[in-house]
Amino acid sequence: MKFNQPCNIQDNDKILINCNIIDPSTQYEKNGEIIIKNGKIFDFGPGVKDKYDISNMEIIDCNNHVVCPGLIDLQVHFRDPGQTKKEDIVTGSKAAVSGGVTSVVCQPNTAPVIDNETIVEYLQHKAEKKSYCNIFIYAAITKNMEGKELSEMGLLSKSDMVVGFTDDGLPVMDSHVMRRALEYAKMLDLPVAQHAEDLNLSNKGAINEGEVSETLGIDGIPNSSESVIVARDIELVKQTGARYHVLHVSTKESLCHIRNAKKLGLPVTAEVSPHHFTLTDKAVYEFDTDAKMNPPLRSEEDRKALIEALTDGTIDAIATDHAPHDIASKELSMKKAAFGIVGIETLLPISLELYHNGVLSLVEVLEKLTSSPAKIINIPRGKIEKNAIADLAVIDIDREWVIDKEKFHSKSKNTPFHNRKVKGCAVKTFLAGKLVYETDK
Repeated sequence: MKFNQPCNIQDNDKILINCNIIDPSTQYEKNGEIIIKNGKIFDFGPGVKDKYDISNMEIIDCNNHVVCPGLIDLQVHFRDPGQTKKEDIVTGSKAAVSGGVTSVVCQPNTAPVIDNETIVEYLQHKAEKKSYCNIFIYAAITKNMEGKELSEMGLLSKSDMVVGFTDDGLPVMDSHVMRRALEYAKMLDLPVAQHAEDLNLSNKGAINEGEVSETLGIDGIPNSSESVIVARDIELVKQTGARYHVLHVSTKESLCHIRNAKKLGLPVTAEVSPHHFTLTDKAVYEFDTDAKMNPPLRSEEDRKALIEALTDGTIDAIATDHAPHDIASKELSMKKAAFGIVGIETLLPISLELYHNGVLSLVEVLEKLTSSPAKIINIPRGKIEKNAIADLAVIDIDREWVIDKEKFHSKSKNTPFHNRKVKGCAVKTFLAGKLVYETDK
């Protein structure tokens, strides 16, 4: 495998040939070529190579693989600053592009919290110098994510990196604070993303409340801890008109609230993580704390409801909640171990199971990984069109392989998908027209 930092690559004109071009935003799917100039798509489609003089262009053969917009992951934890022994911008972004992901949204629960301009400036400087992918940020809703006093949302919003606000990892429990946050976000035209959890109902539980938690004698987290916050927040959206995004939705009850909000035309969107539509709480029997995350893996009934919500459009996007932890943080009891799993390197193949299993079409899967996330955070990416930024993923959708956590580019290996047989992987990733990742020949 080969990685190239975009800041170190000469930006030559190039033509990608033998492409199965898919643009989910327009449902475009044709075989052809893509010409890239100055980091943007100059032209694309069948016969493009015959319309221009390509003698001085770099020719890249895509071997009839799918070429689509680079994937966009709306929820990652790169642990930078403060917890870089678990992950940092360099390793996190290398993991991203190896999975075809060209843009990520980092969460603010770092140390210190991303709640002020100084931290944003630090991240911007480091990303420009060392990142292999585009780094965007959800800034904290409240100072130090304490849920009491709003951060300087107006000042934070001035950075192009900041695409919304969240206290992810912690919910905004105070309804008045949440209402004020939505009102300010409405004025700034940015979304508020919520980790929906009533901490009183969760009561420091470790896994889903149900048969598995009862069998193991472990305190559980009920479905209601998520759904009551979603219901409350949607009422506040009705009052404020603000854009509201539900992070990692996991329960059938939450989906009912989201579905009803969409029917009313409210600006409500939602994402689901691959582990929630793939696994159930029974996974803790096999993977122990590597199957511990928040929200927890739920019941089979919830998993099926998530699949249905993916097919009917209730869920807009697929995002990983990539949460790296070192071995010491996971080699504890279920009650004491850290919540979270890595996911950015398994996002594509696990999502493609929806296609290979006949749940969604390939275009529908890619839409939830590209154009739909781009709309949620309103960034000029996720499309293949003339003059668009050439963030592209070349995907072999039929390549069979076995997930091996020891080969991850992330610093951390905490995954419940180790040894899972999958189909589909990124073979090349372009960032603004520059080849930042390719697999071995």
